[in-house]
Amino acid sequence: MGWLGVPNRGCGLRQQKIRNILWKTGQICRWLCCSTGDTAVMVTAVSKTKPSPSQFMPLVVDYRQKAAAAGRIPTNYLRREIGSSDKEILTSRVIDRSIRPLFPAGYFYDTQILCNLLAVDGVNEPDVLAINGASVALSLSDIPWNGPVGAVRIGMIDGECIVNPTRKEMSSSTLNLIVAGAPKSQIVMLEASAENILQQDFCHAIKVGVKYTQQIIQGIQQLVKEIGVTKRTPQKLFIPSPDIVKHAHKFAMEKLYAVFTDHEHDKISRDEAINKIRLDTEEQLKEKFPEVDSYEIIESFNVAAKEVFRSIILNEYKRCDGRDLTSLRNINCEVDMFKILHGSALFQRGQTQVLCTVTFDSLESSIKSDRIITAINGIKDKNFMLHYEFPPYATNEIGKVTGVNRRELGHGALAEKALYPVIPKDFPFTIRVTSEVLESNGSSSMASACGGSLALMDAGVPISSAVAGVAIGLVTKNNADKGEIEDYRLLTDILGIEDYHGDMDFKIAGTSKGITALQADIKLPGIPVKIVMEAIQQASVAKKEILQIMNKAISKPRASRKENGPVVETVQVPLSKRAKFVGPGGYHLKKLQAETGVTISQVDEETFSVFAPTPSAMHEARDFITEICKDDQEQQLEFGAVYTATITEIRDSGVMVKLYPNMTAVLLHNTQLDQRKIKHPTALGLEVGQEIQVKYFGRDPADGRMRLSRKVLQSPATTVVKTLNERSSIVMGEPVSQSSSNSSRFILLCKWIFRAWGKDGDSTGSYLSPSSDSPGGENDRLSLRKVSNLSRIAR
Repeated sequence: MGWLGVPNRGCGLRQQKIRNILWKTGQICRWLCCSTGDTAVMVTAVSKTKPSPSQFMPLVVDYRQKAAAAGRIPTNYLRREIGSSDKEILTSRVIDRSIRPLFPAGYFYDTQILCNLLAVDGVNEPDVLAINGASVALSLSDIPWNGPVGAVRIGMIDGECIVNPTRKEMSSSTLNLIVAGAPKSQIVMLEASAENILQQDFCHAIKVGVKYTQQIIQGIQQLVKEIGVTKRTPQKLFIPSPDIVKHAHKFAMEKLYAVFTDHEHDKISRDEAINKIRLDTEEQLKEKFPEVDSYEIIESFNVAAKEVFRSIILNEYKRCDGRDLTSLRNINCEVDMFKILHGSALFQRGQTQVLCTVTFDSLESSIKSDRIITAINGIKDKNFMLHYEFPPYATNEIGKVTGVNRRELGHGALAEKALYPVIPKDFPFTIRVTSEVLESNGSSSMASACGGSLALMDAGVPISSAVAGVAIGLVTKNNADKGEIEDYRLLTDILGIEDYHGDMDFKIAGTSKGITALQADIKLPGIPVKIVMEAIQQASVAKKEILQIMNKAISKPRASRKENGPVVETVQVPLSKRAKFVGPGGYHLKKLQAETGVTISQVDEETFSVFAPTPSAMHEARDFITEICKDDQEQQLEFGAVYTATITEIRDSGVMVKLYPNMTAVLLHNTQLDQRKIKHPTALGLEVGQEIQVKYFGRDPADGRMRLSRKVLQSPATTVVKTLNERSSIVMGEPVSQSSSNSSRFILLCKWIFRAWGKDGDSTGSYLSPSSDSPGGENDRLSLRKVSNLSRIAR
């Protein structure tokens, strides 16, 4: 049993417990269960003992969420987990980036880390727990790994940093920062989204996170020491011989230096020149070392090329395209590329070019999370999304175009996090931003953030501020004796080759005032906090320069959306007309959507939201709604009056009647046709076209249906008969006899109002229930006192 103390606001220490750690000596696989509160993740680490034919570290990290962890069953047809969700893939990437830099150089052995979510309590997030679980699993195994690492999440509420906040606290936090640290207060990985917080607050949060990662690391180190773990020695580390590297350096140094200092090269021509030097050098090395494996020949040239490239930056402060260390590439911005689109923009930085488009749709088109995703991740519906596409032609290659891969998903999620804080929360549409990379030579995700910001402003989305992003690179010189960084250079707006030969890809995005997103991919086993702080400062300066260039294209959102853009209107439909508006079985709504292309959603009992893709479609929908909701003369119907109705249809349950020609027929139920109990209207000799007299009792407050009765008229009392022949005229019937006074009519009316609300004075009774007696019966006499009281109150 191991305990790792992690401070939390409002209490002394929040205990992060690592329990049920099982191990067997001599086994490759180690599994353990890490838990915080009632959230538990099982992590396994497996690595083969035979090398892989791959020429890179073949590490696979899979994070899987089980529906059973939330006490649910999957809702798909097979009722089991199928594929990986976006959240699972993004969490897997975070875990991978946290542990990959600490594997030994040249360790090319298939390694797999599986993290299975066993239980989730809805309070503690499992992703940071999975990073720490992977660190413990690797530390307790015999797999060669230079860990451990420790990870914490930092939130910020009212300017105060919170370590490992709960899900409820995160809902009000302006920062979501994950810090993965290595021993000696080194940083291995950063991942953050923020509500445009200030730079100084962001830097403080990183320092707080690094401080508490050391507590987790110390706990893991103590656990490893108590168990006495022995790491195995790999059969071979795929590192080229220093002697071969020396000769490769000798054969190719001058040629490589000439290529790397020729500022006229672009990406393609530079790659072609390097490949030509590679082939010549490999031939010379094969002649010199005929018995050496081909991999060592290839890798020796790569090491030599990397050394030459980095030495130019470290010693001459120059880069291969002629820029100094802090200069940006040439930036061009264009908006309104296609008039018919809701919004579009083209952002080009050097040889990185991105086309971004904005599309509006109804709120019904927002991403809907099922109950299991909501229970596990707390993610609900979202009406803003950014989709990133990286086709093969962006790098002058051919390839199979399939679904979204992990890289595209990760880059799109980063750009989406950069833009999300500036999107208005009450925007009436679902927004989809697409970013298609047309050409790539470094930092296409940050170009997507810039292009997406321009496209949103072109579409007239009232974003709070423009957003820009930039990538910062790092080239270091290590002291072999001390194992520390001896010298380093930070590079602004890195190229693809600088990312390849460098030690870090530090992407940061935000507005002119603060930071909205950050992602640090670090290739070293850790870098000091000082370098990270300098990178943030250098990125902030570059970000403001980019925003100034973007403002020349468009400085603020358009005052209004484009004329061909979508329209949203609300329609107030009284309960009395809702049935007519919807139609039988939703016929009217379905017909409206099919004919005009609009989308209708109900807001509340009397309010409907109508989304139209174009103004012309909204005009058609407005005419359609006006036609089906024509005034049905309701205001001319008098409560308690008697009207002449025409039977239009005979049904088993009653008859359909109309009070006037253009009225929608309503049902007069069998129970309201006669004082006697009947099973079918034909028992009374009723026929289609026959006219009958009915009494009007208003509309049902629950569903707005018209309430009519013929039964109540079968009594000694007679009343005024009103006939509605035309829409604009009301013809009165013959007056009643002198014996039926105004007071008797009023008492009769009050009596039936009383019955409508129940005999005990409550509102649960229904008017004219089948068991009600006719006027003048025993029940009527019993309620005369209450009716008289009601009459006096009315008078």
